[in-house]
Amino acid sequence: MKVGIVMGSKSDYTVVERVEKVLGGFAVDYETRIISAHRTPTVAEEFASGAEQDGIEVIIAAAGKAAHLAGVMAAYTPLPVIGLPIKSSTLDGLDSLLSTVQMPKGVPVATVAIDGAENAALLAVQILSVKYTDLREAMRTYKENMEREIIRLDAEFRK
Repeated sequence: MKVGIVMGSKSDYTVVERVEKVLGGFAVDYETRIISAHRTPTVAEEFASGAEQDGIEVIIAAAGKAAHLAGVMAAYTPLPVIGLPIKSSTLDGLDSLLSTVQMPKGVPVATVAIDGAENAALLAVQILSVKYTDLREAMRTYKENMEREIIRLDAEFRK
């Protein structure tokens, strides 16, 4: 099982690094690349078109500003694509969010919150868990641990 992670710029890596951490915690392999939808469109097409052959099963595309990377990935692959809008200095990332989520009919992109790296990774794990039941069990355990932690914090808070 492998996730392809693409980011539009090296400056996006501070967010993408959190994706890698979550995927690593679930023992999911990943490949991270810097590919710009606008500055390296041929490379974007080659990556997306060849992703399935390269063993990638889900793509996470992180980009800011005119964040068309996820849409470009989705245009060239039948694989699920998760868009991760990156907060930019312009419009606090709203431009990135809208560029990622507003896809035309026939080119779906699942989109998480602005800088929602952890949820992008967790969604990728959940998508993969349809095929890999060990990941489904790991996700179940993750959610149970999250619940226990909140209950513990609540108990401490009420004291």
